[in-house]
Amino acid sequence: MVPAFTDAHAHPIMSLGLTRGVDLSGCTSIGQLAGELSKAQSYLEADDWLLGWGLDPTCLDGEDITNELLHQALGSDRKAYVTLFDAHSAIASDAALALAGIDGPRDLPSGSIVIGDDGRPTGHLLEFDAMALLQPVLPVQTLPERVAALHGLLAQMAAQGIAEVHVLDMRDADVVELLCAAEEAGPLSVRLRLSPWCTPQLDDAACRDLIDGQGLGGQRWRVEGVKFFIDGTVEGGTAWLETPDSHGESTGSLWGGVRDYARRVAQFHAAGVPTATHAIGERGIREVVEVLAALPTNGVQHRIEHVESVGRDVIQQMGAAGIAVSMQPTHCTHHTHADGNDEWSRRLGPERAARAWCTRDVLDSGAVLALGSDYPVAPFEVLKIMADARLRRPVDDPSVAPVLPDQALTAREVLAGFTTGPRAAIGESGGSLELGGPATFVVLDVDPLAVPAERLGTARVLLTLSEGLLTHEA
Repeated sequence: MVPAFTDAHAHPIMSLGLTRGVDLSGCTSIGQLAGELSKAQSYLEADDWLLGWGLDPTCLDGEDITNELLHQALGSDRKAYVTLFDAHSAIASDAALALAGIDGPRDLPSGSIVIGDDGRPTGHLLEFDAMALLQPVLPVQTLPERVAALHGLLAQMAAQGIAEVHVLDMRDADVVELLCAAEEAGPLSVRLRLSPWCTPQLDDAACRDLIDGQGLGGQRWRVEGVKFFIDGTVEGGTAWLETPDSHGESTGSLWGGVRDYARRVAQFHAAGVPTATHAIGERGIREVVEVLAALPTNGVQHRIEHVESVGRDVIQQMGAAGIAVSMQPTHCTHHTHADGNDEWSRRLGPERAARAWCTRDVLDSGAVLALGSDYPVAPFEVLKIMADARLRRPVDDPSVAPVLPDQALTAREVLAGFTTGPRAAIGESGGSLELGGPATFVVLDVDPLAVPAERLGTARVLLTLSEGLLTHEA
């Protein structure tokens, strides 16, 4: 019996729209991708959309990301929309672009419509503002469908021992309506802590609304904190690096600089609102650390999400400043390779790839470390994530070489990363078993502190209780 798990970073509500259609996360080659798309199309009518998700660009073996791969598998007339695994980019077919009225570049606050040498869109949409242009024409999910899908997803999470999720978004316009309708249908299997996005286009009034909206909630959900983005993703070329990546990209901040970001963070800090900032590249991480370290002490706990590649000096500064770090071990073990033969590593180059996913350095710096899945970017199977964090490779495949094995965590550290760590990362105590405390625990068929990582990866959750609510029983 151990404390129930908290996934410190996931997107269960946003995933309801992102994970529709065919799951492409298992594709490892262009041929396999084409086969999966063709098989999915065989079940569709002529005018149906082909939706897909989870595509890792590593399977394209360095080829440009364009909708030509959709046209070759589906034909040029099929309306198709596929999100990449990072959820920060997508590919739309020409038919889908035409329906959305996209025939050239757009001036967007962040992100872009990639344009080819012929002056036409390639179908590659970078970041959320570009992806949002397709939303009005995509097939609509009804509220009852979304309620049922949310309950189903949260039940699956509870079956993995998850009692709480830090939801780092409130992007969908109907989130409050959805959650209220879901609780009318029955208690949520997982408690949700939601942190809405704060983006560069939000004005003072909108940011004040975010502050005033703190504490909004229901029986099993609550709005707490806000989420910033200082950059995008390495694979999409939108991270913020000190020097350009191998494609000459990832050279700037989504905020256009750090001054406006710092002003907004200070505004929330003064109001007592904790922040979480998505920071991927070493320049973005360094800028965020310097902003957070300069804030006056007032008891508000701030955190940084992802921290993919950065120098040890910056990690030491995180620990000294008391900044919490939220990381996702399977970003490393599922999407990068020890030999550097993956899109992420190729973009960064060997020097930067060698100082990445530094969970050991983060803990050794004295920083609080919280672990999560970033679902739907990666699966939310907690015990397998714990095993991966110990092995630095996929627990299901012992033939894979570990990535930077000196950054591995111990059994106790990974358990803390899903229990006490997420509480500390939001400035609270908890995540432990105590007399008089809430009945929030899981029963496993192994002792996670005693078994080898390989055995932990095949362990079963027998029982999950969340605040006394039985949410899973094997």
